[in-house]
Amino acid sequence: MDSDLAEAISAFKEVLERRGVRARFGKAPPELIASLRSKLRLPRRYRDFLAEANPLDVETRTPTERVRLLPAEDLEKEQVGFSLTEAREVIASPAARGWRPSWVIVGHSALLGDPYFLDTSSPDPEGDCPVYTAMSGTDNWKPRLCASSFALFVRILAVGMEVAQGFAEDDVDPDDEQTFRDSFGPKLRQYDPAALKAGHWT
Repeated sequence: MDSDLAEAISAFKEVLERRGVRARFGKAPPELIASLRSKLRLPRRYRDFLAEANPLDVETRTPTERVRLLPAEDLEKEQVGFSLTEAREVIASPAARGWRPSWVIVGHSALLGDPYFLDTSSPDPEGDCPVYTAMSGTDNWKPRLCASSFALFVRILAVGMEVAQGFAEDDVDPDDEQTFRDSFGPKLRQYDPAALKAGHWT
């Protein structure tokens, strides 16, 4: 695992522990990762993440969002109806409402149900790719950038949890939501200006 991903994972685990948020990580079996790599074209950095920090039960908590990450064991079934058929065969052309075969769902909004997904169509030199989300229940999927790479996505989740410390977790006041967004923006800019500009988090 490269240092960028390792540092992001470490920061994420530390803030979960500091916030007292129960989270359970494991290590995905090599044979499962190999199977997922073959079928879903998972990039190297995401495979490394599953090998070292498989999110068996992991959900973030901020005033504006709760991101629930998918464990390796659930990845294939979560693609059914999107990039895989009911028989779990790869859909060669865009699926319902323009979902692309290169998009791989890796998490969901626990508040809204919207997917978070990798775009594996063009991995970068580090073997990573951007993370997007899109609003469910619309006529067509319209992706919005969440992070320029998966390693940055993990880092952004950690930063969001840090900024959210001290905010109420339930029955959040709209003023608190705006205060959180205003505080999160400058922190996000330090790591991923493109994600800040896309506006999903703020």
